[in-house]
This record gives sequence, structure tokens and C-alpha cells, in this order.
Amino acid sequence: MYYKLSGFTQKLTGSAPTTAYNPQGLRAGLPAESPTMIFASPTKVISEAGATVEYMGKNKVPDLQRRFQVPDGVPIHLKGGVPDRLLYRTTMALTVGGVLYCLVALFIASQPRKN
Repeated sequence: MYYKLSGFTQKLTGSAPTTAYNPQGLRAGLPAESPTMIFASPTKVISEAGATVEYMGKNKVPDLQRRFQVPDGVPIHLKGGVPDRLLYRTTMALTVGGVLYCLVALFIASQPRKN
């Protein structure tokens, strides 16, 4: 006996061997076509825009490379200035505080209860 999933009742029902081997949605012999890309299409056609390519802003990569590749002895994660130092120190304080909290919790848990 062959079975297939009924689309109406969502239960297994008896079926012929050909429908059991070729379930709904999977048909042999149909060419597989890729769907059209929705978001990959450009906003302007190249022939409309001409030969020039327009960018929305200035390329900041050379400026950032100059700033971050200076051999001044400052670690890369602190070269952003005051915001980077603030984030680094806050992260370190929270990490040290978390370790101390865990150690205190382990110490309290290791003490026997007084009855």
C-alpha cells in the first residue's frame, strides 16, 4: 500500500504508486527555473546613467587606513579616541566585577548552612 499526505485533511491517505513516488510539488520532467531577483536589480540602468558611476559619499577607507596604521604604540582597539577608551574600561570593569561576583557566590555556596 502506498501513502501520500492529503492537502485537505493533512493526514496520510492511500494512493497509487505514481502519486506516492511523485509527491505534490515535485514533478519529474519540469525544468527548474531560478526565480527572478527582486533586490538585485540596479536603480538606474547603465545606459541611462552613462559611463560614470555615482557614489553616495566620500570614500573614507584611505583616511581610516592612515589613522589606524600609524605605529604609535596604541593598540588598535583604542585608536578611536575617548569612546573606545570608555567602552574598553567599561567592559573591563564589568568583567572584573562579574568574576568577583562569581567568586563571592561560590564562597557563599561552599559554606555549610547553620541550623
